[in-house]
Amino acid sequence: MENLHPFAEAYSFKTRIRVCGLLVVEDKLLLARHKAAFGDGVFWIPPGGGLEYGEKVKDCLIREFREETGLEVEVGRFLYLNEFLKPPLHAMELFFEVKLVQGELALGTDPELALDAQLLQEVRLLTIREMFQLQREELHPLLHALVNLDDLFIPRHSFLN
Repeated sequence: MENLHPFAEAYSFKTRIRVCGLLVVEDKLLLARHKAAFGDGVFWIPPGGGLEYGEKVKDCLIREFREETGLEVEVGRFLYLNEFLKPPLHAMELFFEVKLVQGELALGTDPELALDAQLLQEVRLLTIREMFQLQREELHPLLHALVNLDDLFIPRHSFLN
């Protein structure tokens, strides 16, 4: 596929399970900015990552937060399932509420990638106003229709996509 990041190629034409956490601090949502899988753009998404075989879902989320942000979190309620489908990428995303336990926010790395091939570029707490100043295609679809951050924590009994 043209302009597909080499790391994304490993996940192409497969369905992945991603575990993501929603952390709000002082009316700001923690987001991670990644190099986009396609082209030269960026993509803002709540921290999280791929579930490894034999790994418990909550352990995955704790590990991913530590790797990406340097933060220790406690995993709270399961909120919803989202299907992310942008061919050739396909992921089932499990979203959980998380609470900060300790740590200082810092840009981490993805241990599966070489330092010169990292997708993760920045981690930052953003207000809704700051999110909506981003280009729509740069923001995870889950965040497109937010009115306020409380909307994120209403468990949905339907399938999002």
